[in-house]
Amino acid sequence: MNQQAQNSFFNQSVNPVMQALVAFGGVLVVILGSKLVKLTGLLYVADRFPWIAAAAFMLLFAVANSVYSLASKNMMKYWGKSVYSFLGLTIASGLVAYLFSSMTMDEAGSYRWIFLVLTIGYLIFLSMMAFLRRIVEFAEKEEWHHPRIRRKGKKDDTGN
Repeated sequence: MNQQAQNSFFNQSVNPVMQALVAFGGVLVVILGSKLVKLTGLLYVADRFPWIAAAAFMLLFAVANSVYSLASKNMMKYWGKSVYSFLGLTIASGLVAYLFSSMTMDEAGSYRWIFLVLTIGYLIFLSMMAFLRRIVEFAEKEEWHHPRIRRKGKKDDTGN
């Protein structure tokens, strides 16, 4: 059971740059797949679909990166790499979406606001995970290293 806990999904730290590259690869695959489907005429694919794909993979990166941040050894180093990776993913996927759709973010609809909300949401996710990690670390440290100190003169649970 202990070996299984060590190999858990939540105990594996994944480099944020690698996560961003995988997400960007997903953006490329989905956009190229949609272009192929559009060329074959199997389905109707909207011209702004590349912007949808870029936003979807940004959200996927935000959630996965936040969860993986729990397993990082050095949270501040991880944060730095994560934020730069998210910024790179945002710029690269936005550029690819622009190139494949021939539409700016404003022409495609409200994607400027969607990207802004995703960015703010990502920072909130990352902050929440860091806060939860600190709470758990503090609780573990308190429980194991500092047992509850009882005041003198007050009865404990055994009645003494």
